[in-house]
Amino acid sequence: MVDLWSIFCGASDCTDSSRKFCGANLVSAALSSTCINHALIISFDVLLLIVFLAIFFSRTSSKFPWMHAQTRAISGLQLISATFNGLLGLLYLCVGIWMLVRELRKTHGALPLHWWGKVFSQAPLRLLSILVFLFSGIACGFSLVTAILDKEVSFRMGLYILSLIGACLLLLCTYKGYKNEDSTENDLRAPLNGVASGKGQLDSVGCVTPFEKAGFISKMSFLWLNPLMKRGKEKTLEDEDIPNLREEDRAESCYLLFMDIYNKRKQVDRLAQPSVLKTILICHWREIFTSGFFAFLKIVTVSAGPLLLQAFIQVAEGKESFEYEGYVLAVLLFISKNLESLSQRQWYFRSRLVGVKVRSLLTAAIYKKQLRLSNTAKLMHSSGEIMNYVTVDAYRIGEFAFWFHQTWTTGLQLIFALLIVLKLYAWESHVKKVIENLRQVEEKWLSAVQLCKAYNSFLFWSTPVLVSATTFGACYFLGIPLYASNVFTFVATLRLVQDPIISIPDVIGVVIQAKVSFNRIVKFLEAPELDVANVRQLCLGENTSRNIIIRSASLSWEENSLKPSLRNINLEVRPGKKVAICGEVGSGKSTLLAAILGEVPVTCGTVRVHGTIAYVSQSAWIQTGSIRDNILFGSPMDYQRYQQTLEKCSLVKDFELLPHGDLTEIGERGVNLSGGQKQRIQLARALYQNADIYLLDDPFSAVDAHTATSLFNDYVMGALTGKTVLLVSHQVDFLPAFDCVLFMSDGEILNAAPYHQLLACSKEFQSLVDAHKETAGSERISEVTSSPSYKTPNKEIHKTYSDKGSKASAGDQLFKQEEREVGDTGFRPYIQYLNQNKGFLFFSLAAFSNLTFVIGQISQNSWMAANVDNPEVSTLKLIVVYLVIGFSSTFLLLSRSLSTVVLGLQSSKSLFFQLLNSLFRAPMAFYDSTPLGRILSRVSVDLSIVDLDVPFNLIFAVVATLNFYSSVVVLTVFTWQILVVSIPLVYLAIRLQRYYFASAKELMRINGTTKSFVANHLAESLAGCMTIRAFEQEERFFVKNLELLDTNASPFFHNFAANEWLIQRLETVSATVLASSALCMVLLPPGTFSSGFVGMALSYGLSLNMSLVYSIQNQCTLANYIISVERLNQYMHIPSEAPEVIECNRPPTNWPIVGKVEIQGLQIKYRSDGPLVLRGISCTFEGGHKIGIVGRTGSGKTTLIGALFRLVEPVGGRIVVDGIDICTIGLHDLRSRFGIIPQDPTLFNGTVRYNLDPLGQHPDPEIWEVLEKCQLKDAIQEKEEGLGSLVVEDGSNWSMGQRQLFCLGRALLRRSKILVLDEATASIDNATDMILQKTIRAEFADCTVITVAHRIPTVMDCTKVLAISEGKLAEYDEPMELMKREGSLFGKLVKEYWSHYRSAGLQ
Repeated sequence: MVDLWSIFCGASDCTDSSRKFCGANLVSAALSSTCINHALIISFDVLLLIVFLAIFFSRTSSKFPWMHAQTRAISGLQLISATFNGLLGLLYLCVGIWMLVRELRKTHGALPLHWWGKVFSQAPLRLLSILVFLFSGIACGFSLVTAILDKEVSFRMGLYILSLIGACLLLLCTYKGYKNEDSTENDLRAPLNGVASGKGQLDSVGCVTPFEKAGFISKMSFLWLNPLMKRGKEKTLEDEDIPNLREEDRAESCYLLFMDIYNKRKQVDRLAQPSVLKTILICHWREIFTSGFFAFLKIVTVSAGPLLLQAFIQVAEGKESFEYEGYVLAVLLFISKNLESLSQRQWYFRSRLVGVKVRSLLTAAIYKKQLRLSNTAKLMHSSGEIMNYVTVDAYRIGEFAFWFHQTWTTGLQLIFALLIVLKLYAWESHVKKVIENLRQVEEKWLSAVQLCKAYNSFLFWSTPVLVSATTFGACYFLGIPLYASNVFTFVATLRLVQDPIISIPDVIGVVIQAKVSFNRIVKFLEAPELDVANVRQLCLGENTSRNIIIRSASLSWEENSLKPSLRNINLEVRPGKKVAICGEVGSGKSTLLAAILGEVPVTCGTVRVHGTIAYVSQSAWIQTGSIRDNILFGSPMDYQRYQQTLEKCSLVKDFELLPHGDLTEIGERGVNLSGGQKQRIQLARALYQNADIYLLDDPFSAVDAHTATSLFNDYVMGALTGKTVLLVSHQVDFLPAFDCVLFMSDGEILNAAPYHQLLACSKEFQSLVDAHKETAGSERISEVTSSPSYKTPNKEIHKTYSDKGSKASAGDQLFKQEEREVGDTGFRPYIQYLNQNKGFLFFSLAAFSNLTFVIGQISQNSWMAANVDNPEVSTLKLIVVYLVIGFSSTFLLLSRSLSTVVLGLQSSKSLFFQLLNSLFRAPMAFYDSTPLGRILSRVSVDLSIVDLDVPFNLIFAVVATLNFYSSVVVLTVFTWQILVVSIPLVYLAIRLQRYYFASAKELMRINGTTKSFVANHLAESLAGCMTIRAFEQEERFFVKNLELLDTNASPFFHNFAANEWLIQRLETVSATVLASSALCMVLLPPGTFSSGFVGMALSYGLSLNMSLVYSIQNQCTLANYIISVERLNQYMHIPSEAPEVIECNRPPTNWPIVGKVEIQGLQIKYRSDGPLVLRGISCTFEGGHKIGIVGRTGSGKTTLIGALFRLVEPVGGRIVVDGIDICTIGLHDLRSRFGIIPQDPTLFNGTVRYNLDPLGQHPDPEIWEVLEKCQLKDAIQEKEEGLGSLVVEDGSNWSMGQRQLFCLGRALLRRSKILVLDEATASIDNATDMILQKTIRAEFADCTVITVAHRIPTVMDCTKVLAISEGKLAEYDEPMELMKREGSLFGKLVKEYWSHYRSAGLQ
């Protein structure tokens, strides 16, 4: 065997210093003269030969048609690669022939020759090129080690280096050089170019990032970013200046690619759920592999630094291996640092790009999922949690891609180196205290987290000191001599691994956070979905005889419920029929409509719907945007149909009064519209869709009787002629006009028949009608009605609606574009942060501690450099002094870490309480004009960044910058000659940084504002998902979400690309400084510097690149994070409401005693530049009187109530209650003394008890008594938990009527002297309304009750009625007196109602 080995290897001439043959170890493997080295080379050669032959013979059967396709378009990279490798191959051939001839002459034998093939298909060629690269890299590495150990540079070493360059070119060529590669991959991406929306045509509309068409050199050096950087320097960047993403980087492409692979894996194994993580890895394995290659290349290049340093020290000691070795080492140092920079920049850039794509596809998947989420799943995943999945979890996972390779590169390198409702109820103080208490708990955890981070930082920063202490101590006890070469090689290695060691806690933390976030998202994505497809069936040309078929169906909102929500439902509705649904509160009317929409799971029986559906929800859902957009709802504009729709929905007059017509921007949830206007816009949206089936859930409860009659006649009976209509209504007046009336009770359809037939056969229904007659007060009305046959004249609209809004200016809208700082704000946000709670003191202490630590480190290394070769200093003294300085410095690290923790906790605490106070004291106008997403993004994302990230990043930026400048100073001190080079280069670096920040800051700010768009769209979609599904608009909303994701991803993408652009150029500067310093050391006469100081200077110089990278990274990250302080500061100085309490003017504790309200010339504006909404109203409500307020929709009734609670301050006039001007006392003293049942009932996530008595002031028996009075006791007793029963977000698991009853319960518990009912019983049936009115009259007999109502019978028994028209007082008197007046507005409203009542045949 030995002889056989000798045939291939020959006798080894490798010997050590004692002239003994080398053993089989790692060093001998690197030596080109050893058998192990020969074996590795031969093994790789054989492997390459096998792979090549396999590729060659696998392609011969295809007659080489592929060669023509691949050679049609040859890129420049291919030409360079082919030329270089061809010449290199020719050189190898000449050398090989020469060696072969020489070997034949000597031994008459030869080893096998190596050869290459020609052009092959890309996939196998990639494998071959990877193997070639590994082979040449290992061979080159071994040759470098051999050259350093043998102190000899051979011709073969040069060939190996050239081979590595050629292999790199070949590898890049196989991945980037083909023009017509991967036809199957292109086929896969073809359908991604704009599904459903033509989104793929974006390229022709907007500017696409130059990255898409950038060449190889441009991508490697980020030259493609220059135009954007130049534009940012010349002007402030706006949204339209930022180019769009490449097609393959857009959210739609990423999501569809993900779903394509996910579905394919699902088809392979239908029983198992495919792993989301594995699917993501399959989608992006190429990008992950490429970034991993650059990460590996970076580790290899950075690890070569200490070896070069060791060689430099030996040159300084006069031990040159060959002539001009110092010059070669200086050049190699420059090349290696630049290669390190290039590889790290590409690693970071490509990793972040993968992160953006993963974040986009996950956010898209979450959005798509929430549109299909079942009701059971909604109980497990609230809207807030879903919002958190997008705003926090998806972003964490996107960031993890950046850290992914650090999970192994760090270890590898170490081995190589070693409110609105709150204001009405005056609960702000209580809820604020609850939030403050929760914040205190959060601060305890925050303190623990930050202290843990501080101790970790201290431990890992101290590690180099501990390691050096252990190493040098071991050297002393083992008798190992210390020389400059081995000491500073070790010190340089420690400095190189110091930053990766420090990042270990961050890497671990990111991995844990990403795992937790990923588990949450996967759990959500695997949640059950609605099965709408089995219910709704679109009939294509089929003439079906039934639109809706429900047979023996039981349905339940909750799984495994003992009592289904609907039971034994049988219903068939023919096309064109109109069906009314009535019943008491909680009888299941809205649930029946939801069942038809497919929203309620079917436990037994069948539900089938044929045709398109238009749905109008009971609680109006309005999108942020223009009125026109809300009506069109994605449909193309047809002006004639649009005009007819506006007329049928009685919207023409409203639009004439609006400054921008139908282009008026609607606030979030329609805050700048009245309840009636919101409902009519919903009706217009449904009508414009021209659907087959119309499901209307009590749409007339929010409008007055005249408008209701007009809408019923023109809309339901007119515009919807021939359409299938199901109308839920508590207004019995309309029922005779329907083909069929469904009477429901306790989840069942008790009877279904035409009105008169139902009236004759159903006692329950007759009781409901009788209750309506009683509440109508027909006897009192008939006494004064002179014309019982009064008929409301049809409204004729002669004026054609003009598109006046389109001509109006875009300004002066309610909703403004989100504010953001512009330009360079300098140190202002940093000063704002440090001004909090002695922040400057703690920051100064931390910075001083770090400065002292850096000085200690320099002193420590200077001691070692000066005395390592000094025979007068013993090894023990050398090591002891070195360690004493090192251990003393570690206490400064502890001081720095603890100061940082205190700085962060104190500053975030101060910022939080200022923000909380500002938001709770903000006026209603702020919330009317500010989308909730903007507020939530600040109190969640921005506050989290300030809590966790800003303090340590602020200090680490200072630390890294000090480390960089300390390295520059050390280099300058020992080689002052490089000041000629370094001063201009430092100036250039500063200019580059300023040039960068001009664009980067705007990109960061735009990224922050566009992030709010994603959150807003998600929040709106969550609120209106039932409406979106009903209109089958899921795809349109999903595409809109994708567009918003791309809008947000683009500034983020260009931001981190700009970051790499800057760092790469600065690293070139630092590499030039280092190489210049090394060159100075070579050029200066021998003996100018001791080897110790040469080693120290270069050990600092080698870490120059890394120090610069960490310095710039921390500065850029901090500049990004400090934007959060800017954003918080914007909402910390909101113009405040009046004080909560005015100590010098507090009302008596029993105020109001009488309940007398005097309104004197009251004038109200919602905005300072807006029109008057109330125009000088004057009247008096006597104490104990029952006051009714009536008027047309939008006349100002609710505004008057808002003025009573000072939700909006008067611009003129005043309101006096029991002799006290309400504007002279504190808001808390005012609002806490009044009771209210608001128009829009609001419930909180919690229990029944908490929603009735959030302050915990009443015992359970009192709460049960109140529940009985407001008709909720039975419904709550049916639930197992009783008062602890769950109330989900917005109370969506309770009907609208039940939510209003909850608000009534709150009023009964408060027992205020003045009670306001704002449309309090609009969603309650007449029978329940009658009981509640009696309860209110009994419970508040001696109180002043102010009632706003559209139902005229509700105010007929009031003491006085106030009629308002267009913001003015039309009349104010007793109801019977008003009805006797000629031309009375109230009389008109009564007659309209009575006419409507009589026409229904309900007398």
